[in-house]
Amino acid sequence: MTRRGHRRATARGEGGRGIVEKNGRRAGRTVLEEQIRARRMTFEEFVGYAETFAREHGEPGTLSLRHLKRLAGGKYAGEARPATQRLLEAIFGQSWEELLASPSRHRQVVTTTSSAELLSAELRNARRVDAETVRLLASQIDTVRQLDRRFGAGALLDQLLSHAVHVRRLLDYTVDDDTRRALAFILVDAYTLAGWQTLDRGETLGSWNHYRNACEAARIAESPTWLAHAQAEQAVVLSDTGETALAVDLTEHACESTRRSAPALLRAWLAAAHGEALAANGQQSSSLRAFDQAAVLLPQSLQPEPGSPYMALDDVHLARWRGHALARFGHPDAIAVLSEALARHDSTFVRAETGLRADLALAHHADGELDEAAKHRAVATVLADEIGSVRQRRRLNRSMGIRQSVDWPKLS
Repeated sequence: MTRRGHRRATARGEGGRGIVEKNGRRAGRTVLEEQIRARRMTFEEFVGYAETFAREHGEPGTLSLRHLKRLAGGKYAGEARPATQRLLEAIFGQSWEELLASPSRHRQVVTTTSSAELLSAELRNARRVDAETVRLLASQIDTVRQLDRRFGAGALLDQLLSHAVHVRRLLDYTVDDDTRRALAFILVDAYTLAGWQTLDRGETLGSWNHYRNACEAARIAESPTWLAHAQAEQAVVLSDTGETALAVDLTEHACESTRRSAPALLRAWLAAAHGEALAANGQQSSSLRAFDQAAVLLPQSLQPEPGSPYMALDDVHLARWRGHALARFGHPDAIAVLSEALARHDSTFVRAETGLRADLALAHHADGELDEAAKHRAVATVLADEIGSVRQRRRLNRSMGIRQSVDWPKLS
């Protein structure tokens, strides 16, 4: 290696990206970065957590992502506001000077006293979780869901992920089994919604990871039904990335694992999810049979049983999903089924209407009705722009001129 090449490698290894340890993991450039990594957080997640911590502990300090990166990288030349310093000191239980110090190559371990104090603080915080706390934590997700339905992910995703990080920390330091399960259910709900929002923003890898976290939380909750629900939603990511056969396998497993234990509404929802996966995989007859089964399973009462995961399913939603499959296949019944679903559609489900319009555009185009296709495509484009749906825009951009070969993903 030339001297210049050696200098560049040294700069990348120690100055720009941190020291590489023997285990291949990059060492932190500051104690602050080490502490964030020890909590298994990204910088984005920690910013959200710090915002929640400040709000719940009455701290006025704020922290932007850009500011955090500069602090963690040891590149901040000026003085941070005292409120920001106090916020970070309260979170980590270490002084400002300690947090900005450079860890040695063999990193000094936090003293036994400060480490024990930090653990005690986390345990005290977790002990505050009672039935009312659980209700409040769950209601926050319901609020985000209602807003997302109308306005799209947008800034709501950051808020939701911040909430999920907070619930995860409570779970990590809770020892009571019943409370842990209650928090795990909330975490499943948060991460499945985050997975759907992230997918709508066109970020498939991030969506997959959120669903993976949801499945992990469902296992902590010891709930096969919530796990099946999370897996069926995760299968949509597989369909979006072209892994349609895997999506069929995963939804089939979800249906089978809950055949005797899940409430009727969830079994109907899972059958419809399986039908969509089959449609994405080009299995027309099997797909339509799955939708027929979902219609048979759909109960008279559409209220989810207590303790069931969130599902938006009735005969209109089911018709919308079936119409989506019919449009994939260029089926002659697609326009009639989708038009009836649109006429009865709840207008608060804006993203769902975007998908409905996109399906009608494809169905009319396949039938040679170009004016009708253009009308629905124009409305769908406006709605997709309003809610920031990258996923629906991609569908619309590739819809015209593509018939049965188009791989259109599931609609929410």
